[in-house]
Amino acid sequence: MRGAQSIGVALLSIAAILLAFPAKTPTRSPQTSSYLGFDLNDYPSDDALPTLRKSFRFTSYWLNAPPGEKHTSWLGKRQVLLAQRFGFVVLYNGRLTKNLKSIADARQKGTNDAENAAKLARQEGFPAGTLIFLDIEEGGRLSPGYHEYVHTWIDTLSAAHFRAGAYCSAIPISEGNGQSINAADDLISHLNGRKLVLWVFNDVCPPSPGCVVSQTAPPVAQSGSRDAVVWQFAQSPRQKERTTQCAATYNADGNCYAPSDTAHKWFLDLNSATTPDPSAP
Repeated sequence: MRGAQSIGVALLSIAAILLAFPAKTPTRSPQTSSYLGFDLNDYPSDDALPTLRKSFRFTSYWLNAPPGEKHTSWLGKRQVLLAQRFGFVVLYNGRLTKNLKSIADARQKGTNDAENAAKLARQEGFPAGTLIFLDIEEGGRLSPGYHEYVHTWIDTLSAAHFRAGAYCSAIPISEGNGQSINAADDLISHLNGRKLVLWVFNDVCPPSPGCVVSQTAPPVAQSGSRDAVVWQFAQSPRQKERTTQCAATYNADGNCYAPSDTAHKWFLDLNSATTPDPSAP
């Protein structure tokens, strides 16, 4: 019995030590999810939404006329899209460098565009804090005038209680002597303390998988910009010089379609995002 008592005392001592120093719960690495979305210059029609919703969590929403268009067909469609449980990337078509005549002109146009974007967003029912992306169709290093335009866009939107974003290129442009730059990095390096959320396009294969629609969207971190929250990884029609290695993923006509769109009615650009509703407050 005395031996048993000794063992019992020893076990109680060990138990006391274990209680004093509890085992640590293993920490888990944070899981970053990616969500698939599409963007399209023209509103695809109300009837298209159930088909597109089978594959996509969010859609673009143009507040003004997209590039090459005279008007936007998206206005008045927010409630219809919400009923289908779509998230949004809200877009406003920006200016080209050639249309900014001076620093003062850039500042005035940045003010006008941001005020108009805020006005249209309110009319469409988007709440304060909504993220509005300025569509920048130029790549590489931007001019001082363009940076002034973007800075004014950010400041004016903030004053109107909206958040500022930019859709821009993350594709490097050579500047010679082995040096290159992309518009996304150039924008971020000139913010002077301002906040700008990036939606970048980079359809170069790789890192882009091409026109691939699957349950697992490609990680935004592979976009070529560490600051991006949305990545446009495929465009319609495909750019042949950038997509040679993934050409087979596109349709024979060079466009990208939703798998459920068997009639090929809507050629799309494909996007990945870190949230299913990127423009949400």
